[in-house]
Amino acid sequence: MRKNFYSLLLTVCLMSSMAFAQDVDYKNGLLKVDGKEYAKIEVKKQNFGLTKSFEVYNMAGEKIIIAVVATEFEQDKRDNSYLFYRLTFLTSNQVGIFKIGALSQEKSFTKLIGKSGILINDKTDDGKVKEFIARDGASPRIAVDYTTVSRNKGWPLSLKVGNNIEQDGKIIGNFIYKGEYNKMDNYEFTLPNGVVIARVSFAGGNNAQNMELFTAKDNTKRVVPIPQKDNIIAADVSIDKYQFTIKRISKWLVDNSYL
Repeated sequence: MRKNFYSLLLTVCLMSSMAFAQDVDYKNGLLKVDGKEYAKIEVKKQNFGLTKSFEVYNMAGEKIIIAVVATEFEQDKRDNSYLFYRLTFLTSNQVGIFKIGALSQEKSFTKLIGKSGILINDKTDDGKVKEFIARDGASPRIAVDYTTVSRNKGWPLSLKVGNNIEQDGKIIGNFIYKGEYNKMDNYEFTLPNGVVIARVSFAGGNNAQNMELFTAKDNTKRVVPIPQKDNIIAADVSIDKYQFTIKRISKWLVDNSYL
């Protein structure tokens, strides 16, 4: 009895999957689904042909989707098999991010659209588009640009009023005092564009010998020595009361290509 039940259940599942299976065919700019004309797609080459953008039209000739590579998102460094694409659904006023195969962008995109089920009577259905984005869309993190300022790194560093770090006459970063916690002073270091590159905690003021350092680019936390020979008593408070330690930390960040 149990065997017959599982056989019946398997048969029902197979019949259901066959009922919902879709045959997607794309040739010469025409997308067909289950043998019926579904949409027209225009392909535009970009970046010397390495990437492509797409414009989708319904069979009445109305443009309904624009798809372009979304370069601002962070991609998995271990997986270069896909690209993030931004799909703008013009007639439904919605936007979604999707993964498209990097080596077969046209094939991957047409298959995605053909199986989306978003077109009903030549129009994108708002509910179906919302479901499509939720079901097949991606939620990537925005990529952070940690590019440092171009300058002559052989020049000495200097700290200026306004929490600026300068080298070769150029502002290369900033430092921000974040307060004292657990008897340690905490600072944040940023690039001029505001991107946080490091968070630092230390004790000992201008005579600090070590720092607890977190660097955002590689998501790494460690203890780093910052020894100095002179016993410093006072600093220019118009810059920072711990300016000597800040300068040594800044030099470490420059020497290790974070700043």
